[in-house]
Amino acid sequence: MRKRYAVDEATDTYAQFARGEAPTWDLDTPWSRGIRAKTADGVYVGRVRIVDNPPTEGQRYLLAHAEKNAACGEEVRNMWREDAKRVNLPDEDFWIFDSHIVAVCIFDDDDNLTGAELITEPARVNQYNRLRDVAQHYATPFRKFVAELAAKEE
Repeated sequence: MRKRYAVDEATDTYAQFARGEAPTWDLDTPWSRGIRAKTADGVYVGRVRIVDNPPTEGQRYLLAHAEKNAACGEEVRNMWREDAKRVNLPDEDFWIFDSHIVAVCIFDDDDNLTGAELITEPARVNQYNRLRDVAQHYATPFRKFVAELAAKEE
């Protein structure tokens, strides 16, 4: 949901991206190996990213970063912010683990992740599962989204 993430801007790949270079993704990090192992075992891993119109630099970086996510077996989809508002998605970042635990991300004013509220109460978890389903339904696979964005900018 955010326009930028401070943690991204501290990476070598972000520096490459900011210089106009194609980032060189390391597919052998612990995160990458873990996601590949999970998806190889049939576990679904996916995310929906919200994008402003026009996208911020941080959002453009995440559009490029989706190549790494996809290479690990993750499904990345994107949705314009105005569409997210239209379908009443909340303006917050959250992760759902095994449809039973929700982590609502907490950020400071400088876009640093400072913590998370863990939610396990079934009714609240079900609300977030519904929001996830809505987001996935209305979002566009990232490659198609990137192609449509490029065509729009021509």
